[in-house]
Amino acid sequence: LQTCRKLIDDGFIGEPIGFNASMICRGHESWHPDPEFYYKFGGGPMLDMGPYYVTALINLLGRVKSVTSVARTTFKQRVITSQPLAGKIVDVDIPTYVTGIVEFDNGAVGNLFTTFDVHYKEQAHFEVFGTEGTLIVPDPNFFGKNIYLLRPESGEYHEIPLLFDYKENSRGLGLADMAAALRNKRPLRASMEQLFHVLDVMTAFHRSSDKQAREEIVSPYSRPEPMKKAKVLGIFED
Repeated sequence: LQTCRKLIDDGFIGEPIGFNASMICRGHESWHPDPEFYYKFGGGPMLDMGPYYVTALINLLGRVKSVTSVARTTFKQRVITSQPLAGKIVDVDIPTYVTGIVEFDNGAVGNLFTTFDVHYKEQAHFEVFGTEGTLIVPDPNFFGKNIYLLRPESGEYHEIPLLFDYKENSRGLGLADMAAALRNKRPLRASMEQLFHVLDVMTAFHRSSDKQAREEIVSPYSRPEPMKKAKVLGIFED
């Protein structure tokens, strides 16, 4: 994500125009040992996987201005096939197919789609479009997958090497950044402002669908400073 942000900030795709992002799967009842909560209030594809996508989007493109969404519940019941609850029938109380248009303060507009209803080969799809190119962003649920950039000079996608460390499953970075922020008396990157804006945007998909209307986002948000490349791997510096 940090490499993608640098490419966008440094103008490699020109002015950001929009994006297309999706998280597509057939649900979690085939592998999770106790998947019922995914289909109850507080669950669903947007609140389950949306945090990865929305957090990535606002770090790349900035504050969200509005959301216009439509959502549906495709299957009213699910049958658990994983152990130890195989055969249990789960009533689905929330939307499991959630799609919508997201507008940003900078004018970028795009589609975010999440579902537990679809058989599909690839779970994650994430593109950012600009006036001078297109960037393929890797699955935001992971750290080190491939990045591709298309520029008009070649008309082809070229893989871009990762420019920052922590390419493996580095899920403690937020906590390390918090400690560094407290030590250096500067704002932390995974801030409460960011958390609330992400939550506001995700729940706006459901509010918009329920109202059948565009939902304005009122929560404030400013992009945090990008991470710096570590001089020593494992030592978090500013």
